[in-house]
Amino acid sequence: MNRRSLVSIGVATLAVAVVLSASLAGQAPAASAAKAAPVARAAAPAKAYTPPKTPDGQPDLQGFWTNSTYVPLERPKGVTKEFYTPDEAEAAIKAAAAREAEQTEPGTTADVHYDFSQFGLDRSQSTIARSLRTSLIVDPPDGRMPPVNNEGQRRAAERAAARKAMGGQYDQVQNMPIGSRCIIMGGAGPPLRNAGYNANYQIVQSPGYVMILTEMIHDVRIIPLDNRPQAAPTVRQWVGVSRGRWEGNTLVVETTNFNGKNPFQGSSENLKVTERFTRVADDVIDYKYTIEDPATWDRPWSAEAPLAKTGGPIFEFACHETNYGVANILAGARADEKAAAEKKGSN
Repeated sequence: MNRRSLVSIGVATLAVAVVLSASLAGQAPAASAAKAAPVARAAAPAKAYTPPKTPDGQPDLQGFWTNSTYVPLERPKGVTKEFYTPDEAEAAIKAAAAREAEQTEPGTTADVHYDFSQFGLDRSQSTIARSLRTSLIVDPPDGRMPPVNNEGQRRAAERAAARKAMGGQYDQVQNMPIGSRCIIMGGAGPPLRNAGYNANYQIVQSPGYVMILTEMIHDVRIIPLDNRPQAAPTVRQWVGVSRGRWEGNTLVVETTNFNGKNPFQGSSENLKVTERFTRVADDVIDYKYTIEDPATWDRPWSAEAPLAKTGGPIFEFACHETNYGVANILAGARADEKAAAEKKGSN
């Protein structure tokens, strides 16, 4: 079975609003020096967006949103500017969508996977959050993560050594990726990250709380807004412990107390993530986050990943890999080992 089939990729043309203001002053000719030169009036500034309010008076972020995007976290090598032109961005999207729809080679391991296009899972088949940025990272200005410091490198080496000591990926279920085991996937965050497919969220607000539901493995974050203190350092969770507050129309969420079992970009369990949600249009939330972890990077770094409004509802994500897939994968690995041993014995 082909993992992906070629599909017609409908990518709407990027619409870019450009506001021009001009102040033109001209010198009058000597013959009419007494007459003032005409001055063009500056264009009126666009009216600031006013978000709707919840019944308790908070900015309304509720609804179904996606951060599906073709913009990479880090700026690709060879790209030296912060923004593409609309034509360049369109070309990058089309090229990425074409790669995504490529067919796998029959008879290979990759070909065993289900066809993403057949089930509408290619990003080009659903809403994407559009941006002219060449990377999600906006600070440092080069669009790339800061170098990992010595402590972070030592920790990465220790993790790699511990993982190697456990044996091959398919030697035991504990060695398999946590996503394959249906424990958690990258989209849950924080920070909220493009999950590749099904990169959808539902935000629900009530007095004193904000809830963020992630479609992938249906993880939920319930964020209190009542100024309660952070949990004790001994309380550690996969998605950390979040505390939120409003700063004007922006929801600010600070999260610490990670358990370190799902490190973001190699971070330590002392990672701190600060997220900022600002609704800037009926169909767009400006989502920004800052990463702080002195045990991994010597300076904080920040990214912007807009959320685009999408259709709902979100149905339960049934992660069947852990129901029967894991057992089949391990059984297949044992069968491969047996076949290899028999072949070796016959030589």
